[in-house]
Amino acid sequence: MALDLEVLDDWQGGEARTVKNLSGGETFIVSLALALGLASLTSRRIRIDSLFLDEGFGSLDEEALNTALQTLAELRRDGKLIGVISHVEALKDSIPTKIEIRRERAGRSTIHGPGVKFIAGEHAEG
Repeated sequence: MALDLEVLDDWQGGEARTVKNLSGGETFIVSLALALGLASLTSRRIRIDSLFLDEGFGSLDEEALNTALQTLAELRRDGKLIGVISHVEALKDSIPTKIEIRRERAGRSTIHGPGVKFIAGEHAEG
């Protein structure tokens, strides 16, 4: 059974829209809102303190990106761990703690950041 969702579009006078015709940025914001809403519905026995977002930020305009960043900052202040995977420079610049994957030669990559340690004779970074 498919889940039929609609979005109330306040920019269009509160018109109900199907999620099938949302832009990439709108789809990302709706997905983020849905994830946050589900996390807030957890019971006292189950806590969700971590949220990982894989991209989508590149499809946002500047205003929507700022709104998303403010929301993520508020969640962080509330003790939530937010993991973001992104190539968007404005986003990377606004996140103080990062783990970066850097492409090296011959198809290899290295991982850099706080707490990252390399294994098998590689160097360690703290």
